[in-house]
Amino acid sequence: MQAITTNPGPLSPFHVAFPVHDIALARKFYGDVLGCPEGRSADDWVDFNFYGHQIVAHLAPDETGQAQRNAVDGHGVPVRHFGIILPMADWQIAANRLKSSGIDFIIEPYTRFKGEPGEQATMFFLDPSGNALEMKSFADINNLFAK
Repeated sequence: MQAITTNPGPLSPFHVAFPVHDIALARKFYGDVLGCPEGRSADDWVDFNFYGHQIVAHLAPDETGQAQRNAVDGHGVPVRHFGIILPMADWQIAANRLKSSGIDFIIEPYTRFKGEPGEQATMFFLDPSGNALEMKSFADINNLFAK
């Protein structure tokens, strides 16, 4: 079996679908708070441009809720989460935007794994349906998969 390439060149956009309990709240959070432009939609789903990637909020109230957490660098990281890796300046802009919008962070913006190859700025927060998101940044993106 041929290995999956580890250096594919320009990244392809990813697609993530997730449950929400209220489409209007999802539009407000992803559109207004995070600033994601809205794409196609129907009564029970809406897609957003999440930094060039397609994320889709599907109305499924019974599927929502907080995920289990595991300890990482002294914090309870939600096991089920999705997010984005941003350049450091953009990460800081996002952190400031979220702070000013009154977001309650699961993990406040900080730098973890200091002095290690995987050193990164990170923050975790929940959308109104309890879906966990992470935004992170590396001072050197070449350390993304460093051991």
